[in-house]
Amino acid sequence: MAMAEREAGPRPGGRSARVQASVHRAARDLLARMDRAAVTIPLIAAEAGVTPSTIYRRWGELNELLADVAVERLRPDMVPVETGSGRGDLLAWAEQYAEEMSSGIGREMIRDVLAAEGETGPRRCCSYARQQIAVIAERAAARGEAFPDIDTVLDRVIAPILFRILFDEALATERVGGLVENAFTAA
Repeated sequence: MAMAEREAGPRPGGRSARVQASVHRAARDLLARMDRAAVTIPLIAAEAGVTPSTIYRRWGELNELLADVAVERLRPDMVPVETGSGRGDLLAWAEQYAEEMSSGIGREMIRDVLAAEGETGPRRCCSYARQQIAVIAERAAARGEAFPDIDTVLDRVIAPILFRILFDEALATERVGGLVENAFTAA
Protein backbone atom coordinates (compact mmCIF):
# COMPACT_ATOMS: atom_id res chain seq x y z
CA MET A 1 0.00 0.00 0.00
CA ALA A 2 1.38 3.42 -0.90
CA MET A 3 2.05 5.95 1.86
CA ALA A 4 -0.63 8.31 0.53
CA GLU A 5 -3.22 5.51 0.70
CA ARG A 6 -2.34 4.72 4.32
CA GLU A 7 -2.55 8.38 5.32
CA ALA A 8 -5.97 8.75 3.73
CA GLY A 9 -7.56 6.71 6.54
CA PRO A 10 -10.16 3.98 6.34
CA ARG A 11 -12.25 3.66 3.20
CA PRO A 12 -15.95 4.31 3.79
CA GLY A 13 -17.73 1.03 3.19
CA GLY A 14 -14.42 -0.87 3.11
CA ARG A 15 -12.97 -3.39 5.53
CA SER A 16 -13.35 -1.00 8.46
CA ALA A 17 -17.09 -0.69 7.88
CA ARG A 18 -17.48 -4.46 7.53
CA VAL A 19 -15.58 -5.03 10.79
CA GLN A 20 -17.69 -2.43 12.58
CA ALA A 21 -20.93 -3.95 11.28
CA SER A 22 -19.81 -7.45 12.30
CA VAL A 23 -18.75 -6.35 15.79
CA HIS A 24 -21.95 -4.33 16.31
CA ARG A 25 -24.08 -7.29 15.19
CA ALA A 26 -22.15 -9.66 17.48
CA ALA A 27 -22.57 -7.31 20.46
CA ARG A 28 -26.32 -6.93 19.83
CA ASP A 29 -26.75 -10.70 19.44
CA LEU A 30 -24.84 -11.47 22.63
CA LEU A 31 -26.74 -8.82 24.61
CA ALA A 32 -29.99 -10.37 23.41
CA ARG A 33 -28.93 -13.88 24.49
CA MET A 34 -27.11 -13.32 27.75
CA ASP A 35 -26.84 -11.12 30.80
CA ARG A 36 -25.04 -7.86 30.12
CA ALA A 37 -22.52 -8.51 32.90
CA ALA A 38 -21.38 -11.71 31.14
CA VAL A 39 -20.64 -9.99 27.81
CA THR A 40 -16.91 -9.42 27.25
CA ILE A 41 -14.73 -8.18 24.43
CA PRO A 42 -13.28 -11.69 23.81
CA LEU A 43 -16.83 -13.09 23.48
CA ILE A 44 -17.84 -10.34 21.09
CA ALA A 45 -14.65 -10.84 19.08
CA ALA A 46 -15.28 -14.59 18.78
CA GLU A 47 -18.88 -14.00 17.71
CA ALA A 48 -17.80 -11.36 15.17
CA GLY A 49 -14.93 -13.42 13.79
CA VAL A 50 -12.24 -10.87 14.67
CA THR A 51 -9.45 -10.80 17.20
CA PRO A 52 -9.97 -9.06 20.55
CA SER A 53 -7.08 -6.74 19.65
CA THR A 54 -9.13 -5.46 16.70
CA ILE A 55 -11.85 -4.39 19.12
CA TYR A 56 -9.42 -2.96 21.68
CA ARG A 57 -7.65 -0.95 18.95
CA ARG A 58 -10.87 0.54 17.64
CA TRP A 59 -12.96 1.00 20.80
CA GLY A 60 -10.49 0.72 23.66
CA GLU A 61 -12.86 -0.83 26.18
CA LEU A 62 -16.22 -2.54 26.45
CA ASN A 63 -18.11 0.59 27.59
CA GLU A 64 -16.99 2.48 24.47
CA LEU A 65 -18.04 -0.38 22.19
CA LEU A 66 -21.45 -0.71 23.86
CA ALA A 67 -21.94 3.05 23.62
CA ASP A 68 -21.10 2.95 19.91
CA VAL A 69 -23.59 0.11 19.38
CA ALA A 70 -26.25 2.03 21.32
CA VAL A 71 -25.68 5.25 19.37
CA GLU A 72 -26.10 3.39 16.08
CA ARG A 73 -29.35 1.88 17.37
CA LEU A 74 -30.54 5.35 18.41
CA ARG A 75 -30.03 6.75 14.90
CA PRO A 76 -33.46 7.58 13.47
CA ASP A 77 -34.50 5.30 10.64
CA MET A 78 -37.28 7.50 9.29
CA VAL A 79 -38.30 11.14 9.03
CA PRO A 80 -40.75 12.44 11.63
CA VAL A 81 -44.43 11.85 10.88
CA GLU A 82 -46.15 14.73 9.12
CA THR A 83 -49.48 15.59 10.73
CA GLY A 84 -50.16 18.89 8.97
CA SER A 85 -48.89 21.22 11.71
CA GLY A 86 -45.59 21.84 13.46
CA ARG A 87 -47.24 21.37 16.84
CA GLY A 88 -48.79 18.08 15.77
CA ASP A 89 -45.54 16.86 14.19
CA LEU A 90 -43.56 17.68 17.32
CA LEU A 91 -46.17 16.06 19.57
CA ALA A 92 -46.19 12.84 17.50
CA TRP A 93 -42.39 12.74 17.41
CA ALA A 94 -42.00 13.49 21.14
CA GLU A 95 -44.55 10.84 22.14
CA GLN A 96 -42.77 8.23 20.02
CA TYR A 97 -39.37 9.34 21.36
CA ALA A 98 -40.57 9.09 24.97
CA GLU A 99 -42.08 5.66 24.35
CA GLU A 100 -38.97 4.27 22.64
CA MET A 101 -36.50 5.72 25.13
CA SER A 102 -38.51 4.57 28.17
CA SER A 103 -38.64 0.96 26.94
CA GLY A 104 -36.21 -1.51 28.50
CA ILE A 105 -34.02 -1.44 25.41
CA GLY A 106 -34.15 2.35 25.25
CA ARG A 107 -33.09 2.68 28.88
CA GLU A 108 -30.17 0.28 28.30
CA MET A 109 -29.05 2.27 25.27
CA ILE A 110 -29.16 5.54 27.20
CA ARG A 111 -27.13 4.02 30.02
CA ASP A 112 -24.58 2.58 27.57
CA VAL A 113 -24.11 5.95 25.89
CA LEU A 114 -23.70 7.74 29.22
CA ALA A 115 -21.30 5.09 30.58
CA ALA A 116 -18.75 5.70 27.83
CA GLU A 117 -15.71 7.83 28.62
CA GLY A 118 -15.83 10.14 25.60
CA GLU A 119 -18.37 12.72 24.55
CA THR A 120 -18.84 11.31 21.05
CA GLY A 121 -21.86 9.14 21.87
CA PRO A 122 -23.88 11.79 23.70
CA ARG A 123 -23.05 14.38 21.03
CA ARG A 124 -24.15 12.05 18.25
CA CYS A 125 -27.40 11.29 20.07
CA CYS A 126 -28.06 14.98 20.55
CA SER A 127 -27.31 15.63 16.88
CA TYR A 128 -29.85 12.96 15.89
CA ALA A 129 -32.53 14.68 17.99
CA ARG A 130 -31.52 18.07 16.56
CA GLN A 131 -31.82 16.73 13.01
CA GLN A 132 -35.30 15.34 13.64
CA ILE A 133 -36.48 18.57 15.26
CA ALA A 134 -34.97 20.59 12.39
CA VAL A 135 -37.04 18.58 9.89
CA ILE A 136 -40.20 19.41 11.85
CA ALA A 137 -39.20 23.09 12.17
CA GLU A 138 -38.49 23.37 8.43
CA ARG A 139 -41.89 21.92 7.57
CA ALA A 140 -43.56 24.35 9.99
CA ALA A 141 -41.64 27.28 8.46
CA ALA A 142 -42.71 26.19 4.97
CA ARG A 143 -46.34 26.35 6.16
CA GLY A 144 -45.75 29.78 7.71
CA GLU A 145 -46.19 28.50 11.27
CA ALA A 146 -44.38 29.77 14.35
CA PHE A 147 -42.15 27.08 15.82
CA PRO A 148 -39.82 27.11 18.84
CA ASP A 149 -36.08 27.07 18.17
CA ILE A 150 -34.29 23.73 18.47
CA ASP A 151 -32.63 24.55 21.81
CA THR A 152 -36.01 25.39 23.32
CA VAL A 153 -37.36 22.02 22.19
CA LEU A 154 -34.28 20.27 23.61
CA ASP A 155 -34.57 22.12 26.93
CA ARG A 156 -38.34 21.97 27.37
CA VAL A 157 -39.26 18.65 25.74
CA ILE A 158 -36.31 16.28 25.35
CA ALA A 159 -34.44 17.11 28.58
CA PRO A 160 -37.45 16.49 30.87
CA ILE A 161 -38.25 13.23 29.04
CA LEU A 162 -34.70 11.94 29.45
CA PHE A 163 -34.45 13.13 33.06
CA ARG A 164 -37.60 11.24 33.98
CA ILE A 165 -36.46 8.10 32.12
CA LEU A 166 -33.04 8.12 33.76
CA PHE A 167 -34.62 8.28 37.19
CA ASP A 168 -37.23 5.58 36.43
CA GLU A 169 -40.27 7.79 36.18
CA ALA A 170 -41.26 7.81 32.49
CA LEU A 171 -43.76 10.46 31.51
CA ALA A 172 -47.30 9.57 30.47
CA THR A 173 -48.42 10.63 27.00
CA GLU A 174 -50.47 13.56 28.30
CA ARG A 175 -47.42 14.90 30.17
CA VAL A 176 -45.42 14.81 26.92
CA GLY A 177 -48.19 16.88 25.35
CA GLY A 178 -47.80 19.41 28.16
CA LEU A 179 -44.07 19.67 27.46
CA VAL A 180 -44.76 20.37 23.78
CA GLU A 181 -47.29 23.06 24.73
CA ASN A 182 -44.70 24.56 27.10
CA ALA A 183 -42.15 24.75 24.27
CA PHE A 184 -44.62 26.57 22.03
CA THR A 185 -45.55 28.96 24.86
CA ALA A 186 -41.85 29.73 25.36
CA ALA A 187 -41.50 30.54 21.66
